[in-house]
Amino acid sequence: MEQKLQEQNTNGNLLGTITSTEGNGSGSVLLDYLKCASVGVKIENLKRSFGDNYVLRGVALDIKPGETVVILGKSGSGKSVLMRHIIGLECPDAGHIYVAGEDINNPDFKKNHVIAMVFQSSALFNSLSVSENVALYLREHKIFADESELKQIVSSALDIVGLQDKNDVMPSQLSGGMKRRVAAARALVMNPDIILFDEPTAGLDPMMTRTMGDLICDLKNKVEITQIIVTHDIDLAFYVADRIAILNEGRILEVGTPEQIRTSVNSATIDFIKPQFK
Repeated sequence: MEQKLQEQNTNGNLLGTITSTEGNGSGSVLLDYLKCASVGVKIENLKRSFGDNYVLRGVALDIKPGETVVILGKSGSGKSVLMRHIIGLECPDAGHIYVAGEDINNPDFKKNHVIAMVFQSSALFNSLSVSENVALYLREHKIFADESELKQIVSSALDIVGLQDKNDVMPSQLSGGMKRRVAAARALVMNPDIILFDEPTAGLDPMMTRTMGDLICDLKNKVEITQIIVTHDIDLAFYVADRIAILNEGRILEVGTPEQIRTSVNSATIDFIKPQFK
């Protein structure tokens, strides 16, 4: 029996319709597989420089378990460098990042935690089909001994991102927005503690931009996973965020709900967002 699940955000906007088929391919299969406990993130006085270029100047930010936080900033504000530190690709000159109370630079961190990334480029393998791209992490880490279980999880993940009919399609046949949804499905099957999105709407047309926003909202409502989105897209930030952190010249200027940021009296925040609300 085909069942359509519809969710709405607090403003009553339709988040999207996910079609799931009872049995094989049901989105609930993945939801049962995912961890039920979300984690918090604490960024403490993070500093990073490259020669005389001080990119991060004492970044501090607390993210609650299950929260969707958008780090919003202009180009050159330090967003990409901060993202690389959160995912563990770079070590800071000073400061710490803690996930569930554990420093991400501890040698044993990766044994206990998984941080998944949805790259701006999607980073799909062009020689692999959609389902093969999503399954890659599961196969490499031998998560499932039973191939039928693996295929169920992959199919379920594609259901959740609205690509249930694209299993055998090659990446070259997909739009940019579809590729990012495949990347999100691949991130989900990793059973992560946190999902990071790097500029998820960059280069997309308005319709696909809204679709990516809907996907992030759907994950927030259905999976209840901690999400961190790094972007300069003000519309996206106000659409998906529980809270927004304004990053400027390597520092967090202000953190608040979308309404708190919209009504901010901080001059730097006002200068950044006011064109959007004229």
